[in-house]
Amino acid sequence: MTRLRLGILTSAIAVLLGGLAPGAGAATGSGLDKTLRELEKAYDGRIGAVGIDLATGKTVGYRAGERFPFNSSFKVFACAAVLHKARTSAPGLMDKVIRWKPADMAELTGNSPETTEYTDTGMTPAQLCRAGITKSDGFAGNTLLKQIGGPPGLTRFFRATGDRTSRLDRTEPTLTQWSPGEKRDTTTPAAAARTFAELTTGKTLHAQDRARLVGWLKASLTGANRIKAGLPEGWTVGDKTGTGGASNHGTANDLAIVWTPGSNAPIILSVFTNRNDDDTPHDDKVIASAATALAKALGRL
Repeated sequence: MTRLRLGILTSAIAVLLGGLAPGAGAATGSGLDKTLRELEKAYDGRIGAVGIDLATGKTVGYRAGERFPFNSSFKVFACAAVLHKARTSAPGLMDKVIRWKPADMAELTGNSPETTEYTDTGMTPAQLCRAGITKSDGFAGNTLLKQIGGPPGLTRFFRATGDRTSRLDRTEPTLTQWSPGEKRDTTTPAAAARTFAELTTGKTLHAQDRARLVGWLKASLTGANRIKAGLPEGWTVGDKTGTGGASNHGTANDLAIVWTPGSNAPIILSVFTNRNDDDTPHDDKVIASAATALAKALGRL
């Protein structure tokens, strides 16, 4: 991403974060607002969404500056932080074998499909990143956090990228415990989109590490029914999902980098949702519909 393009993006995101009237390169868009308000009413919940066109700098959003829980989407940022540490201060870290005992993962056995299989041999941070992003492996995410100083270490990484909003306070499974007003382990659609864009297309990570991160996102197995389902078949999508479950107001989200046919630059889509009532399951179709609305508001559909 060029310095000029990054400046346009930062300005556009600032408008959305500040809740100001739309300006050049950034808009809530009356059509987008209307669509998502109607979707919220039918869904009986809240939707936060941001779309960024990296070809033009155009940014659109709805509830862009409101806080939502990260859930498992934190794992893509944790992987980026580990990649950055390995590149800048810990050579060889990505290939170092990390071992654990079965008792270490007792709380997360049911949510750790890949690390459970590697208990006898251990895994490298590279393997843990693949498991955390492609399968949303919970123990992989927690183990990666240990490499960067835990949740506070990830928050420091956010600040180093210029993200003054996103924060991580706990590990899985407790970080998914959320109710309206909770600030722990949260971000906003705008902050998440901006940082995700920087890590996948900007200069924070080395080019080889960006490519590795994007490769894991493209291989994700958890988001087929979310953002990807709301876009045409010929589009290439790399994403990371997060799900809090029915007991956490049905929170669910998805972050994606998307390439459309014939375009030299991708778009970034960020969608976060929660139900108004607790003990209500999430709805993947709402995230897919919000993605469609964002793509239309950006002029890509």
